[in-house]
Parts: sequence; C-alpha cells; structure tokens
Amino acid sequence: MEENWMELEAEELLQEMLTLLHEKKIGKLREMLTTLNAVDIAQALSEVSETELPLLFRILPKELAAETFIEMDNDSQEFLISAFSDKELKEVLDEIYVDDAVDLIEEMPATVVKRILRHTNPEMRKDINQLLKYPKDSAGSMMTTEYVDLKKNMTVAECFARIRRTGVDKETIYTCYVTDRDRRLIGLVSVKELLLADEEQVIEDIMETNITYVGTLEDREDVARMFDRYDFLAIPVVDGEDRLVGIVTVDDAIDVLQEETTEDIAKMAAVVPTEESYLKTTVWTHARNRFFWLLFLMLSATVTGGIIQKYEDAFVAIPILVAFVPMLMGTAGNCSSQSSTMIIRGLALEEIKFKDFLKVLWKEVRIALLVGVILALVNGVRLLLMYSNNAEVLAQVSMFQLIVVSGLSLIGIVVLAKSIGCILPMLAKKCKLDPALMAAPLLSTILDTCSVLIFFSIAMAIIGI
Repeated sequence: MEENWMELEAEELLQEMLTLLHEKKIGKLREMLTTLNAVDIAQALSEVSETELPLLFRILPKELAAETFIEMDNDSQEFLISAFSDKELKEVLDEIYVDDAVDLIEEMPATVVKRILRHTNPEMRKDINQLLKYPKDSAGSMMTTEYVDLKKNMTVAECFARIRRTGVDKETIYTCYVTDRDRRLIGLVSVKELLLADEEQVIEDIMETNITYVGTLEDREDVARMFDRYDFLAIPVVDGEDRLVGIVTVDDAIDVLQEETTEDIAKMAAVVPTEESYLKTTVWTHARNRFFWLLFLMLSATVTGGIIQKYEDAFVAIPILVAFVPMLMGTAGNCSSQSSTMIIRGLALEEIKFKDFLKVLWKEVRIALLVGVILALVNGVRLLLMYSNNAEVLAQVSMFQLIVVSGLSLIGIVVLAKSIGCILPMLAKKCKLDPALMAAPLLSTILDTCSVLIFFSIAMAIIGI
C-alpha cells in the first residue's frame, strides 16, 4: 500500500527523512520527497544539521530542488550555495524565476552575490540588474519579467503555439498580455478565454482592453492590496510610456502583505522591525530594537510622575484618591488601544480615508459616551458596595462626591482616549507616516498624563481640595 507522507506532522516527516537517509534507502527517500510540497520540504530541511542538508537537497529532482531552495530561509540558502559545485549552482539558478533570483541576491552577502551572478545566463543577469535599479518598496522591485506576451493579430491557434513554446520558462501562463510593436500594453486575455474560442479567431476580437495596471514606482503595499480588491492572479506593470515591463503575481503580493503586517505588529508593540525571524535574531539585536522606544516611553512617563507629585497635598488630605489612579490610567490605555487598533486596521484595508475624519471622530465620541456612562454606573455600584459602611473613607469624602468624581472622570477619560485613539493614526496617515506608530505604548503614555490631569481637576472642583 502506498504511504501518504503528506499526512505526517512536521517532526514525524523530518524523522522519517533522516531514518531513510541513514539507512541509505535513497530510492524510497527520493520517492517520498517527490510527493511533498516544496514548502514542507524546506521547513523540514531547516531543522537538519549542516552535514545532512546538502545530502538531502541533492536527492531532490532538479525542478523540485529549485522550488524548495526558494522557500528556504536565508541562512540555509547561503550555506547551500557555499556547498554547491558550480554545476549544481547553475542548475538551481536556471530553474528559478527572475524575481526570486532578485530576492535571493538582496539577502545574500556580496561574495555570494558575485558567485550567483557569475553562474546566471546573460539574459537573466540583465533582467536582475534591471530589477535591482527600482526602489525597494516599489512595484518594479517585486515584479517578474517572465510573462507571456501576444500580438493582437494572432489567431487563437498561434497563441497556443506561442504559449507551448515559451510558457515553460514563464512564472504564469493563465493570463497573457497583448502588446503592440513598441511593447505598449493594449489588452489581456486568459487561457480560459482562449480555450473557449475558435482556433481561427483573432485575439483582437476577444481580448480585454479595460486593463488595471500599475507603474513601476507604485508602492508595493498598495499593489499587494489590489489583489484582494480585484481578485487578480497577476497585475501588469508598465513604465512611464505605458510599455509592459513585467507582472506582479499573487504569491509575491502575499509575501509583501505578510512582511508589512509583521512590520506593523512590531511598531504597534513599540519594537523596531527586523527582517530576521525571532529565534534567529540575536539577544543584542532584540534588546537594541526595543531599547529606544522603552527609553522614550520611560522618560515620557516622568511627566505623569511630576503631575502626581504636584497633587501630593490632595493625596495627603484624601488618601482614597490614590486608589483611583491605576484604574483610570488603565482604562484610558485600554480604550485608546481599542480605537487605534480599529482605525489602523480600517486604514490598512482602505475602509477608512482621511476624508472620513469627522465622521470617524463623531462615531468614536458617541461610542465613548455610551461606554463611559456604563463604566461610570458600574463603578458607582462598586463604590457603594465597597465603601458605604467604611467610616474611615466617609470621614474623608462623602459617598456622593466619590461617585460623581470617579464617574465624571471615567466619562471624560474614555471620551478623550477614544478620540485620541482615532485622531492620531489618521493624522499619521495624512502626514505619510505609518499609522502603526500611534499604537498602544505611545497612546498609553500620553493618556496616563491626561488621565491624571482630568481626575484631579474634577476632584478639586467637586471636593474642593
């Protein structure tokens, strides 16, 4: 009975691979590897020793080896390149696509890059050099030049002949692009449309001319979002003269969105983003990436400490007030985090635009009033249960004053927190900054100061300290 290797867990798969390797059952190991996805093989190979890695990699069929190589982490790729003979390196490079080769080169040390370029064919080297000229965050840097181009006067039969002849080297053949003699993009046609059309039909009669495309300097994050909006498999990229220079495929768009999301999460946690994975980043690098923001936030918090010190006499006169400060500061931070998270997410998905500023602010204010009133009522009940029979507390302040001060403070702080939580990310977006910078740590520090000021201002007005 044929074994289903794909049903094995990652650790079991790795163990089975190593067992077959050590028992020198190379035929069965090769059969096993050919049934697996390149991503799963790459994940398994990332766990093996440097001695076993080249042995296992060399067992893979040529095409699968190239696919697996692209999915591997940078350290494993660099090690394999150093272990490859010139012939092996050329075989791998001949099988990978240009955009993947560019990504590889951008991550490798200069000495490794020289060896890679030395073993690429002249045409690929030219394409690589062209792509490397584009800014890192542009559509040009993530596109591939390997696409199927057709002419408008071709018949369907001629198109299929061209696809069969050139398609093996293209990253995708599902969408074909129609260009004129000057390589200007004039239309596109899918393979499905070609299959359903008559063989003698001319492409000009069936091609789609209402084309969505991007420029080479378009921000790559904006390009990646277009795949979600339009459900594309690929988007054509044109230069300043509308000449087709490449395409961006959906797999590259997913990689960009993953990178951007990871970067946003890091910024929202007040950590400088890093391209390395958590485990492969050194302790020193982790500490360095976190230190600046922690230092900034720590020093900012001294402002709050100074305000609390200013109201020291109020604490001495009415000690119960001290118990409210952590609750109010925590509530402010939590409320701002809720609002900023929703707004940052809305901005990222382009559900919210800066033109919606007043609409968003008015909605957050109404939400804050509703939430603030409910929190104030619940807190009032809590105070009655906890302090209505506490003579020591009632000797300092009346129950009515305590409930009113805490209730009004909660409402004011919640309204302010949610307002700031929606305003700052939108202003950051308008100023072309990353809205993720205006996330929990920074907002919490700002609102700690505001919360203390609001609380003591209300307390002094009502209690008359």
